[in-house]
Amino acid sequence: MAIEVKVPVLPESVADAVIATWHKKAGEAVKRDENLLDLETDKVVLEVPAPVDGVLKELKFAEGATVTSQQVIAVIEEGAVAAASAPAAAEAPKAVAPAAAAPAPAVTQAAPTADVPPGARFAAATSGVNPAEVAGTGRRGMVTKEDIVNYAAGKTAGVGASARPEERVPMTRMRARIAERLMQSKNSIAMLTSFNEVNLAKVMQMRKELGEQFEKANGIKLGFMSFFAKAAANALQKHPVINASVDGSDVFFHVYADISVAVSTDKGLVTPVLRNVERMSFADIEAGIAGYAKKARDGKLGLEDLQGGTFTITNGGTFGSLMSTPIVNPPQSAILGMHTIKERPIVENGQIVAAPMMYLALSYDHRIIDGKDAVLFLVDIKNQLENPHRMLLGM
Repeated sequence: MAIEVKVPVLPESVADAVIATWHKKAGEAVKRDENLLDLETDKVVLEVPAPVDGVLKELKFAEGATVTSQQVIAVIEEGAVAAASAPAAAEAPKAVAPAAAAPAPAVTQAAPTADVPPGARFAAATSGVNPAEVAGTGRRGMVTKEDIVNYAAGKTAGVGASARPEERVPMTRMRARIAERLMQSKNSIAMLTSFNEVNLAKVMQMRKELGEQFEKANGIKLGFMSFFAKAAANALQKHPVINASVDGSDVFFHVYADISVAVSTDKGLVTPVLRNVERMSFADIEAGIAGYAKKARDGKLGLEDLQGGTFTITNGGTFGSLMSTPIVNPPQSAILGMHTIKERPIVENGQIVAAPMMYLALSYDHRIIDGKDAVLFLVDIKNQLENPHRMLLGM
């Protein structure tokens, strides 16, 4: 029986998707829940699994095609695995036997390129690189565009000063959407950034003293992000305008703290949402962040993971950033930027001492948030982090 494979139901905010990679060819056997293809939307890459065991009878769209919600993209002949597999097994020796040596390069070259995404394939074609020779660093060993570029650069490094390779590749849907939203933020928000600094000595001491017990009790390490997320959630309850958003001529206040946590992936920055952080424990926060990080690395983030945040925390410090001005993610009105921890001299009780200091940055929509509100919010977070027991008491 012929079974149709359809594009998953896309939310209203996502109009369409692009077929990034087919992992199966027409005529190949497939198993139920095996990934057939990757669909790239504005926000995430979605895997489309096979609904049944059978043979992939027809592909209705090629890689790079734009498809919409519930559109039929392939047809599987259910229960045809044995019928399709037997001829292939019988014919395989005939294809190899006539000429053992001559066809070998064509076979080894063609097979890997089937699993090379369009951007990488284009880069390979323009740089004269055979993808079969490149070790892939992407998901499931897939060869990425960066792999091709790095391989080509290494291969041509000794050619001489006259070699000046260039390439032009289209933006991915996600990268284009990120660019669009950043420009939307820049053009529609009266954005301003305020700064402060925080002494993390007591946070580091608490992690040192209780980290091992925390991990034994909860099965997860005690990181820095849970302190910042909890401090932000507490501060948002006391400074609700930071957690608000503009809706036409109205200001929409959220009584809950759904905090978006910026996670870097090889396809761009994504911001999965921790919901009701004001009610979460440190262990809940750490588990939530770890779960999202793993899903992001594995390309398993769903659209529902990325929607509905009211406030964002981004940590440029993981890459060594000392200070930055993060950009607000509409319709949110503020974003907190964490930075690298540096030991710096400070004056404490009249003495100059070395302390682990971090610069904090709060970018905000000045249409509804005054400088006073932003500064008080930052001071609140600073006070909580410099006195971590306050967080446990919601102070």
